[in-house]
Amino acid sequence: MPKKKTAAKKTAAKTAAAKKPTRKTAAKKTAEKEAVAEAMAAWTAAEQAAALQPAGLEAIRDVDVEVTVELGRTTVTLDQALDMGENSMQELNRRVGEAVDIRLNGKLYARGEVVTVNEYFGVRLTEVIGQGAE
Repeated sequence: MPKKKTAAKKTAAKTAAAKKPTRKTAAKKTAEKEAVAEAMAAWTAAEQAAALQPAGLEAIRDVDVEVTVELGRTTVTLDQALDMGENSMQELNRRVGEAVDIRLNGKLYARGEVVTVNEYFGVRLTEVIGQGAE
């Protein structure tokens, strides 16, 4: 007498058949990949760069950063500091014309030269140092 297939075996057979990729499914996936490749090729370089930027970068673009331009440094005793007053002069460790330090949130970021712009001081960056320099 022939054996009857149980319901569990029938379900297992149907599941196995469903998992096998068909030619139609493989062709559809290939067409999707080709469409994505064509769309990316049509993007400009700027669009591609924007798509690759971390999403969180936009969220921090409005964060305030303190920029400090350091003309020079010196060390004085407390007694010398107490003697300072109007018209006091203090010698710094840099010479006239020497590059000044540009610090972002206290960290050395670049060096530059002091300039005047419409009667205001400014700094022209001459060397960007970046992270990790001190």
